[in-house]
Amino acid sequence: MAGVCLVRQQQLIQWGQDAGLQFADWRLLHQALTHSSYANECRQGQGDHNERLEFLGDAVLDLIISERLFSILKQLPEGELTKARAFIVCETTLAKAAVKIKLGSVLYLGRGEEVTGGRQRASILADAFEAVIGALYLDGGIEAARSFVLCHLDSFLCQVKDGRYGKDYKTLLQETVQRQGEVSIHYEIVTASGPDHNKSFEAAVQINGNQLGCGNGKSKKEAEQQAARQALMQLDVLRAE
Repeated sequence: MAGVCLVRQQQLIQWGQDAGLQFADWRLLHQALTHSSYANECRQGQGDHNERLEFLGDAVLDLIISERLFSILKQLPEGELTKARAFIVCETTLAKAAVKIKLGSVLYLGRGEEVTGGRQRASILADAFEAVIGALYLDGGIEAARSFVLCHLDSFLCQVKDGRYGKDYKTLLQETVQRQGEVSIHYEIVTASGPDHNKSFEAAVQINGNQLGCGNGKSKKEAEQQAARQALMQLDVLRAE
């Protein structure tokens, strides 16, 4: 991995191993994590940053997710499958997956991107995630890419299987109970504790006057969402994750 200091190289390999990555050629992973701003500052060529790998990874990701959704959602028509895939391969979802594996910590960024928060920027994280998929595909084939994708996007696939793509828990609960006719849904903040800068809330949700779920969160909205989630589990709409 010419041009990369030994300490940085070891950090990169350790991160890759922690993320469950195996490479015969670790230079591909280095390229996948190199943003164009870094390559430009170092006067490297186009082939030394991750945009081409991102292009390839995007296509490989679409194939893997399409195949998986086709397998697990046997009753959904083409239009709904397209919506489900869009939810999983969107920038927001991929950035969340990247954050979970601390991808931002090993990115090679130019000074401008570094000082303006590039390591936390969703677009940069999502693009790098796709580039890693492309690198895995080139290094180990479709199975290596599939293993990484299904491992790190599994929780989002579970959301899709539960019918929660594009919907929050409160909306899903409302849609679920309203199928039974006119139903009253009421949320109540049960407790609020802690100092102003670090409060914790507990919320309860009642369906026709009967408490069906409760939840906790750092905001009232988050607590209500968690209460709705528990109610959906009580109704066997969701499974425990």
